[in-house]
Amino acid sequence: MKRIAGVVRIVLTGAAASVALWPVLSHAVPLDAQLDCRSTGHAFIAPLLENLYIEPEPMHVEANSINAFRPAKGIHLTAFDFHVYAVLGYEKDDPMFRQGSGQPIANSAYGAVVIGPTEAVEVRVRKAGSDAVVHHVTPFIIAIFCNVR
Repeated sequence: MKRIAGVVRIVLTGAAASVALWPVLSHAVPLDAQLDCRSTGHAFIAPLLENLYIEPEPMHVEANSINAFRPAKGIHLTAFDFHVYAVLGYEKDDPMFRQGSGQPIANSAYGAVVIGPTEAVEVRVRKAGSDAVVHHVTPFIIAIFCNVR
């Protein structure tokens, strides 16, 4: 979990300050169904790239190979009704993902970084039936993470 927290902390530098600047959008793209932890890093990230919902290049690649992607400009992603700051993904030997400098976290992993209170995120994730790890990173910065073995 420390590795997840490390990537999320790097990715979210300045995120709290940006909350006030979020555009009000009429349509959100929900990721709830994909965060059931029954998928793969490739199956989670590929449609987001194909539909231009996320930037094509990761904004950060952690040593454990987790790639963090920003939502594309003008796109509002949600996970369990929380604003998504970044989506995370990795799949071994998949050219869609950059390799980090260390040991990969798993053969496949994926998730989302959301803004919200830990307890509320945990309740909504469990209510939806997801087995995802809900990890408090900093106040109101939460990682929802699926580690596929």
